[in-house]
Amino acid sequence: MIKKICVLGLGYIGLPTALLLAQKYPVVGVDINEKIITALNNGKLPFIEKGLDKLFQKVRENFTATTTVEPADAFIIAVPTPLEESLKIADLQYVRNAAEMIAPLLRRGNLVILESTVPPGTSENVVLPILEKSGLKRNEFLYVHCPERAIPGNTLFEMIHNDRIIGGITEKSSNAAKNMYASVVKGKLLITDTQTAEFVKLMENTSRDVNIALANEFAKIASEMRINVWEAIDLANRHPRVKILQPGPGVGGHCIAIDPWFLTETSTKAQMISLARTINDSMPNYILTMLRNILRGVSDPVITLFGVAYKKNVDDWRATPALRLVRLIQNEGWDVRMYDPYVHNFPYNLQNLDESVTGTDCIVIMTDHDIFQEIEPSGLKVRSKNIVDTRNSLKKEEWKNNGFAVYTLGDGTSHDSG
Repeated sequence: MIKKICVLGLGYIGLPTALLLAQKYPVVGVDINEKIITALNNGKLPFIEKGLDKLFQKVRENFTATTTVEPADAFIIAVPTPLEESLKIADLQYVRNAAEMIAPLLRRGNLVILESTVPPGTSENVVLPILEKSGLKRNEFLYVHCPERAIPGNTLFEMIHNDRIIGGITEKSSNAAKNMYASVVKGKLLITDTQTAEFVKLMENTSRDVNIALANEFAKIASEMRINVWEAIDLANRHPRVKILQPGPGVGGHCIAIDPWFLTETSTKAQMISLARTINDSMPNYILTMLRNILRGVSDPVITLFGVAYKKNVDDWRATPALRLVRLIQNEGWDVRMYDPYVHNFPYNLQNLDESVTGTDCIVIMTDHDIFQEIEPSGLKVRSKNIVDTRNSLKKEEWKNNGFAVYTLGDGTSHDSG
């Protein structure tokens, strides 16, 4: 019976998970980042997420934040699994460290759940051997891999309503986890084995990455043929068995831009997956080509990026394609400025709206934040009236009526065909 839960990792997934469970159980949230712990203990959230503050206030008496793992009946590992960029291999140090912290406290019958996204085989080859250092054999404790299915900006709703995959090493393990999640999850709880659960999570995000890569390739081909890809995709999607996603400046976030590489690292069969990753990662280069064409003849051009978050209306900039575009622009010897009212602690300086656009030669919409729709083009003190919309999100006529040349990724203009 679960009387206390310890959640390791209080990031974009771990903290919402901990607070949801704190509605039903006493929960200890653990993170090595002391700033996060201090903020939480002072009643402040470390990031913005819809509905999270209200939930936090509701469960504060049932939730404790600390840097030290405590004994519990259930342990949930929700730590990052970053990509080792130069090798395209998962960096499992945080998962290993979390398991090492749990092992000395593990008792017979305890439940350990790995929510972090990992390459198939990680539970069997990495996590379970560490947990066995407790002196318990794997049939003496319960273990499950239960990957999250939630997206920043709508995390709580999706955690509650989406179906979950529960991959236990035994039926008893799966049932224990199912009973725990059932206390807060309204979606179906589907049981499988551990390695299949690891594989399914990667399949889900890889399928989206491949589909986006296809959309981006359609955008490039359509531009060569002077066809508007946005109209073409809308028409194609009227077919009952076709669902093409939208093109864009690249793929970001901790999932879609990273997870496909976890499938390629040990397989020689992942050719389409590798190609899709290459296509999506190269989209900032394609945007740079557009800028070269638009700004041909402009001396010492200044570029302003609107949005550095990887998706709209969130503060998450992990693996954002904007970061690559910034570096590419700098390597051209051009001046680049950035405006994003959601993002904090970005590696480059972020300016306010007026500072970012004054004297600029081209604005680039990298993230389609809703707030950008409220900008009045007439009030912008730009040097040259050019704007590139990589998300097809602008009210184009309003900008055109204010003298701006509007270029949209994949709209078939000459500036978009390289």
